[in-house]
Amino acid sequence: MAHPSIHTASLLHGEEIHRSDLGSITRLTADNFPILSGLSIKRLTLAPGAIREPHWHANATELTYCTAGQALVSVLDNGSEFSSFLVGAGEMFHIESGALHHVENIGETEAEFIVAFRHERPEDFGFSAALGAMTDSVLGNTYDLPASDFARIRRDTTAKLLVAREGDPEIPARAHFGDPHHFAVEAMAAPVDSPVGSARTARQQFWPALHDISMYSLRIREDGMREPHWHPVTAEMGYVHRGSARMTIMDPDGRLDTYVVGPGEVYFVPRAYPHHIEVMESPDIQLLIFFDQPTPGDIGYRASMSAYSRKVLAATFGVALADLPDFPFTPEDPLIVTRNNPLAP
Repeated sequence: MAHPSIHTASLLHGEEIHRSDLGSITRLTADNFPILSGLSIKRLTLAPGAIREPHWHANATELTYCTAGQALVSVLDNGSEFSSFLVGAGEMFHIESGALHHVENIGETEAEFIVAFRHERPEDFGFSAALGAMTDSVLGNTYDLPASDFARIRRDTTAKLLVAREGDPEIPARAHFGDPHHFAVEAMAAPVDSPVGSARTARQQFWPALHDISMYSLRIREDGMREPHWHPVTAEMGYVHRGSARMTIMDPDGRLDTYVVGPGEVYFVPRAYPHHIEVMESPDIQLLIFFDQPTPGDIGYRASMSAYSRKVLAATFGVALADLPDFPFTPEDPLIVTRNNPLAP
């Protein structure tokens, strides 16, 4: 990075809450990335045969993007609604707050997931820990079994997090069918597509399960740029999956923060703060950008110029009318623009 920034942090070097032969879990929350508000992020890796134990989040929905591998995901929702489905690279899944779910690597290579939460400090409960909270007698009564049947089960209120599967995976037949928790974002036709970049959008319009979170898979070539813009009611948290990008964020007091983010790094832009993204020292970039709304909206600099008369603009920018640039009429922002001018130092 060009300099330390309050808006950026490394997820690869975030808080490590688990690491073993089975995989790893690192996270960025408001405890170690204080600018976060309403969103946080984890990176989960699973070795072949490893399982993220059944668990639930007490205060946050989850939106997960698979970057590598293949996994089986099972979900038990409110009302005893059960589903299971397969997830591969470039696909996503959504979990409601409080829903019991597990993630199981069923492939022969490591699986990796970028997990966003709709809270800056998500709270987790592991199923193993929840079982450990109850006595043998309570569990026996629950399952119509003798209390002694539970004597050999590990009893602890600390979750295991990652566990090892014995033998081959058991994949239910239903897992091969479509499921509302699952969305193949990279397989969709890009709603925003230009010669210099594209955006595939996991938002409520295309994925009805989403109600308080969404994600854009944004790709930009080195001769493209995400135009300066702001999100009026939406915070933005981005993960750099590939390449490197330079960004500038403006705070309400006029301070500017310009920095470079690379693979494995995360940035956060509070609601309504103007910012831009351009490729830096790489042929292209791919960003996984999460939002705290199901349908994020933005206002771009380009369309903003078309909202006012040239006289209003000349007065606003303190130039003579004749000296005002010949701004193109733009009724709708393009989101991604061509970088015709050289990269500024």
